[in-house]
Amino acid sequence: MRSFVETAAHNVTQDGPIAWRKHFSDRPAFFMVVDGQMVFKDGETAKNALPNVALAIRHIELNWGDNLRVDPLTSELAVVAAPYQEIRVDAGGHRVEETGYFTAVAELRDGRWQFRDAHWSSAPSRHDPVTQ
Repeated sequence: MRSFVETAAHNVTQDGPIAWRKHFSDRPAFFMVVDGQMVFKDGETAKNALPNVALAIRHIELNWGDNLRVDPLTSELAVVAAPYQEIRVDAGGHRVEETGYFTAVAELRDGRWQFRDAHWSSAPSRHDPVTQ
């Protein structure tokens, strides 16, 4: 399981956001939330949207933090959690550095692991009045 999560980050860094297609489930149960907003409501939506995401993001680097947690639920399901650091450069050259926390349910399907759902929470800005 740990190698699956590490491989996902490596593939996204190497090939860009389109690499998520092989790591996200394309089933109806899949969904992805970012900072409290539903980004992909199901696997089909994610599959169809990722080519446009790849056009919008020219470069991406994804690194997991040292505290990658894997909690096996069954032989085919596990919860994954890790701090992350991501650097993105969009098509216009604008660079964003983000840190936060990632959680997901991973599912073993057809002999390989995929994310069944994913949630990204970015850390609040230091200028955010809530954190001061």
